[in-house]
Amino acid sequence: MGYTNLTDLLAAADTCGSMGEAVITLECDETGDARELVLARLLESLDVMDAAIDSGLAGDARSRSGLTGGDARRVSESSLHVAGGSFGATVAAALAVGEVNAAMGRVVAAPTGGASGVLPAVLRTVGRDRDASRDQLALALAAAGGIGAIIASKASLSGAASGCQAEIGSAAAMAAAAAVHLCGGTAAQAGHAASLALQGLLGLVCDPVAGLVEVPCVVRNGTGAAVALAGAEMALAGVEFPIPFDEVAAAMGAVGRSLPPSLKETSRGGLAITPTARALNL
Repeated sequence: MGYTNLTDLLAAADTCGSMGEAVITLECDETGDARELVLARLLESLDVMDAAIDSGLAGDARSRSGLTGGDARRVSESSLHVAGGSFGATVAAALAVGEVNAAMGRVVAAPTGGASGVLPAVLRTVGRDRDASRDQLALALAAAGGIGAIIASKASLSGAASGCQAEIGSAAAMAAAAAVHLCGGTAAQAGHAASLALQGLLGLVCDPVAGLVEVPCVVRNGTGAAVALAGAEMALAGVEFPIPFDEVAAAMGAVGRSLPPSLKETSRGGLAITPTARALNL
């Protein structure tokens, strides 16, 4: 079932050598599978993530409604960058997977389909910047999974239950931890990165236009990836969020329970009821 609190995960990471290794070790213990088999499953997920990015960047992923598609390629091919090529590449990759998901393509729920672009994008660009091996990327993916499991145990990963904070917020927290892992940061820093990312997205509502996981879902993958990078950057610099990650995750769950149904994937609030959204003939 995975770790249910960061304290136990950090203790295991100290014993195993890293957060990623701690998650893999627990998976082996719970399933009885050899480490090589668990690693192979992680590598398979990475392959699917990479394929989704490439497909989206090609610009061919178009949703049936026509609301999404082509933006990932636009960002990727743009000659104007506000914060350097790597940042733009991360945003483009996140959009790419979001567009593939909206077009009913194959993605890895990370932790959900609607939020499936954040983690792959961060893994790709940070991994390339750090010249990470495939096995290092797999360990970072495992670390992200450890953070996701804790959130699932303390709150929710469902937009219908807790709003988009549970999807994009959780994805950003997972990606921030993975980025710290790839950059050689400590497990404690990865935990702070997850806290810094998740706190920045508390209260994010789920308000899909026309009831489709397209607008604003796809572009929120891009902004979620940016938040993940910010969380990792701060944590690697030594910034420590004063509220422990377990409490941040629990707070997210409490906020989700407080949100009205209109803001939890029902399309009865937020952007979904703007005049333009209502006028769409889909």
